Amino acid sequence: MTGLADKVALVVGGAKGIGLATAGALAREGAAVLLTGRRKEEVDAAAERLGASVHGIVADASARDDLERVVAEARRRHGHLDALVLNAGLSEPATIAEATAAHFDRHFAVNVRGALFGLQAALPVLRDGASVVLVGSIAAGMGVTPYSTYAATKAALRSYARSWAAELAPRRIRVNVVAPGPTDTEMMAAVPDDMRQQLIAPIPLGRMARVDEVAAAALFLLGDAASFVTGAELCVDGGMRQV
Repeated sequence: MTGLADKVALVVGGAKGIGLATAGALAREGAAVLLTGRRKEEVDAAAERLGASVHGIVADASARDDLERVVAEARRRHGHLDALVLNAGLSEPATIAEATAAHFDRHFAVNVRGALFGLQAALPVLRDGASVVLVGSIAAGMGVTPYSTYAATKAALRSYARSWAAELAPRRIRVNVVAPGPTDTEMMAAVPDDMRQQLIAPIPLGRMARVDEVAAAALFLLGDAASFVTGAELCVDGGMRQV
């Protein structure tokens, strides 16, 4: 048992991919779930797919006002939050020579600023003893070209998790990172087969992660089994960064 039954969870960036899988896993454990996404059709489809215990909200994770509106809706519906998953992110390639200010700003706005102000907005409604999971990446500890800006944002999240875990420890709020390797999401389906094979080649287990495997790791960190785990990073990478 995860201890998540009858809890209230918010998944920022929960309309597709890892976020959707995590929202679904939480709902199956008996949690009431709010999820967000930028596109109304995706948000509505996700909420309908996951069932009556899931409520979708259209919001831009890079917009502070939107994040505050989402938390206000969580308060109105449930009064509090027990679990927060900060998953919203983007990844676009650019070499050093190709990088622009707009490229940099887009990545840090969604991947980092969104996490900071998402947690800030949620703090007044997070119960003492709540759990926060940031969706990072093993790219945070690797040289990843031409995705260096993306990797830098994930390294920032890893650093934030340590500081936030220390700051929130007096309230017994745990903060951890789940760090996937290459994962077979909808976005990955558009990647040419030869590039997919290049991504798989360094993975000792010989395949990409499934979204449900990453969601299971997030669920562990959110649940009672990880009650003495905070400030940690759980890699779900088939051994890619470990072996």
